[in-house]
Amino acid sequence: VCGVAVGYPLDTVKVRIQTEAKYTGIWDCVRDTYHREQLRGFYRGLSLPVCTVSLVSSVSFGTYRHCLAHICRVRYGSADAKPAKTDITLSGFASGLVRVFLTSPTEVAKVRLQTQTQAQQRRRPSASGPLATPPTCPVPPAGLPAGPKYRGPLHCLATVAREEGLRGLYKGSSALLFRDGHSFATYFLSYAILCEWLTPAGRSRPDVSGVLVAGGCAGALAWAVATPMDVIKARLQADGRGRRRYRGLLHCVLTSVREEGPRVLFKGLLLNCCRAFPVNMVVFVVYEAVLRLTQGLLT
Repeated sequence: VCGVAVGYPLDTVKVRIQTEAKYTGIWDCVRDTYHREQLRGFYRGLSLPVCTVSLVSSVSFGTYRHCLAHICRVRYGSADAKPAKTDITLSGFASGLVRVFLTSPTEVAKVRLQTQTQAQQRRRPSASGPLATPPTCPVPPAGLPAGPKYRGPLHCLATVAREEGLRGLYKGSSALLFRDGHSFATYFLSYAILCEWLTPAGRSRPDVSGVLVAGGCAGALAWAVATPMDVIKARLQADGRGRRRYRGLLHCVLTSVREEGPRVLFKGLLLNCCRAFPVNMVVFVVYEAVLRLTQGLLT
């Protein structure tokens, strides 16, 4: 919850940059969003991630620790044995795969709500032109914007399920699997290595400043690995707003690269890394603090 609260506004900007070609950069998107929607625009779709992030994070970190303990028990005879780098990588990869089943529907709702304003702009009826079609119901005056399709996260999920079936709730899950598997392997591995480097001599754990640095750097490195598939995931999930453009993951990759060049796969990279540093500083400090508190209560 702390991580979501810190990073959500930048996440909204990141999603809009990745799905809308009209933005020339981060500040262009920030100015446009604030000009048209004020601060509220940066928090579209926030309630669902806040409500589900605790479950998702507990599954992610729990899966990682249980996998690591099981691997150490099998390989070294004790769950408390020091794991190798490959053990940490495999456990991180497993935690990334498991979370996809929980996060895919919330990611679909989040992306649809974050990009809803742009979708309305494109669907606004044209007054003239060879492609103009007569409306089948009364159209609001030209000066008034069309009403939002999704009234909130739950309404968005219900609408997607009704219009696109249960498959719609898992749209882009293939890209999400590629994104989270590799990024969480990088996440936990880099965090473990950095914590080892930053632990003072004679101690088993780094101090708070060491955890802050290790968590921030681990988050930035993980998003550097995740960004290409994050772009494709966002485009696939936003694709259901109107006529479908992409037939699948590979078609989305090829179409995006052909139309916008290979650089499109790194849209939002700087923003992802800048957002990930403070978010994961908070995540790991709170995680370590709660872990020590619960261990102290149980022992």
